[in-house]
Amino acid sequence: MKRVSTVTVRKRLIFILLAGLFIFSVIAFRLGYVQFALGDNLTDKAKDLWSRNIPFEPERGKITDRNGVALASNKSAPTVYVVPRQIKNPEEAAKKLAAVLNMTEKKAYMHITKKSSIERIHPEGRKITFEKAEEVRKLGIEGIYIAEDSKRHYPFGKNLAHVLGFAGIDNQGLMGLEAYYDKELSGDKGSMRFFSDAKGQRMPQMADGYAPPVDGLDLKLTIDSKVQTIVERELDLAEAKYQPDGAIAIAMNPNNGEILAMASRPSFSPENFQQASPDVFNRNLPIWSTYEPGSTFKIITLAAALEENKVDLHKDHFHDPGAVEVGGARLRCWKKGGHGHQSFLEVVENSCNPGFVELGERLGKEKLFDYIRKFGFGEKTGIDLQGEGRGILFDIKRVGPVEQATTAFGQGVAVTPIQQVAAVSAAVNGGILYQPYVAKELIDPITGEVVKRKSPIAKRRVISPETSKQIRTALESVVAKGTGRNAFVEGYRVGGKTGTAQKAKDGRYLENNHIVSFIGMAPADDPQIVVYTAVDNPKGTIQFGGTVAAPIVGKILEDSLQVLNVKPRAKQIEKETQWNDPQIVEVPNLEGLTKKELTQQLFELKLQSSGDGDKVFKQSPAAGTKVEVGSTIRVYLN
Repeated sequence: MKRVSTVTVRKRLIFILLAGLFIFSVIAFRLGYVQFALGDNLTDKAKDLWSRNIPFEPERGKITDRNGVALASNKSAPTVYVVPRQIKNPEEAAKKLAAVLNMTEKKAYMHITKKSSIERIHPEGRKITFEKAEEVRKLGIEGIYIAEDSKRHYPFGKNLAHVLGFAGIDNQGLMGLEAYYDKELSGDKGSMRFFSDAKGQRMPQMADGYAPPVDGLDLKLTIDSKVQTIVERELDLAEAKYQPDGAIAIAMNPNNGEILAMASRPSFSPENFQQASPDVFNRNLPIWSTYEPGSTFKIITLAAALEENKVDLHKDHFHDPGAVEVGGARLRCWKKGGHGHQSFLEVVENSCNPGFVELGERLGKEKLFDYIRKFGFGEKTGIDLQGEGRGILFDIKRVGPVEQATTAFGQGVAVTPIQQVAAVSAAVNGGILYQPYVAKELIDPITGEVVKRKSPIAKRRVISPETSKQIRTALESVVAKGTGRNAFVEGYRVGGKTGTAQKAKDGRYLENNHIVSFIGMAPADDPQIVVYTAVDNPKGTIQFGGTVAAPIVGKILEDSLQVLNVKPRAKQIEKETQWNDPQIVEVPNLEGLTKKELTQQLFELKLQSSGDGDKVFKQSPAAGTKVEVGSTIRVYLN
């Protein structure tokens, strides 16, 4: 048997010892590296495996009008979550939960037993009431949690619906401003964090955590909620009276492009948009609809002719026989037999088609279409709303004498309402075309600081201030003496233009089916508001813009000017009355009169008194105010 020497044994022992020391050193180094270098990272990963996050939704930014009045806000609406592994008796829990949330036990059981770390009860447990959340909490089921959530609330109901749009169940913007500014309004989610083991049981030795949500920015609009309410009221009345296929209205500050109000019919409730047809909520008609403008477009032809010195409204005259021959086509005036001999100011007052054909011929097609494009037609205005239309213009190469003539009085071209408002605003504000806009400021909800502010955008000068002044005078004359009489407002200098456009279908114009419109501005010497209204196929009435749309705009202007604190003007063109116009009288000064003397003063007016005294110390309306015969005058006795 071979003997192993002592030296060999010693060498082997030393080798084993060294190898052991080496392995131990490697293990010790590795443990130290894991403990000190990777410890925090591995601990975090372990916590991630153990942690369960219950999300806390951020509060979506409010949308307010220019004065801070809330147009879109939030209502707290809790949501139910379940951690399936923490449920000890799924059958019993499902039965209790189903009864409270009005869902089937089968569906509740499916949620409770689902193989997931955390499960949201949807849709029965989404955005429930506080009362319902309290019922769930009182069930005392371990593993059921109530998370803070919210849903969108629109305090004014259907008002401004197409502009505001709406948000979905996950508070994501789906339409209108809610979608356009969704990123800014949304904010960032927060969460409540707790820890559980592999069996889903909570680990009490580890403290829960909470990361607060970051709320979205508030959005302040150019909209004035009081003007918006006036516009909505008048459209409601028109809808009830005329049963139209549709109706729209826009109010804008002509001096900077700020939209003060915008509405359309039919409308819908943003909080219950699911109940409305997509054909209703997907179409914001004031910026989307495209149609022939009719005579409101004549303002553009007039502006071009005045700017190019092609006409003098007072010195130049025109004879209207009732129709004019152009390129083999007979183009008629709306008045059978025509208006006869008239100045061009009367051509504007009477909305005489042949007269505007003459202005178009004086300009020529290149100049006419050049001004039309300068005023913004044929392109989007750039308003900060989704779905804006571009309109349709003739290709200049294909414009012949007939197309030139019809374009001059607003037929054969297609424009959007917002294009018309922007263009007419440029015509009356001194000649500057502004980009319309609705969003004014983005505001931090915590500090109240303005994060971003939008300033007016002046696109270009279209006409001179002198030409703009002539247009304002002409439009005021239209309201006082012409086709726009029904928009006349006593005490305020109102200017405007009627429009009556036939609707086309399959290449042919429809019979007795028109879009009637009116665009008005006030005060005529310094316009602060431009209002456009169009009513689609009004029933039970003569379909003229002066008959249907002008009174609507007149009432909107009258009430809006008071809301905007615009004072009445002393100088006003007297209204040229017709046989069917209401008779107007001036309110006498009644202050200081006795009861007996009162009866001798108000033979054309009704009287209503307050107080037990014998003498009048105050009256309403004030002396000098012009009112209709039969109006009520209120007096206060000392």
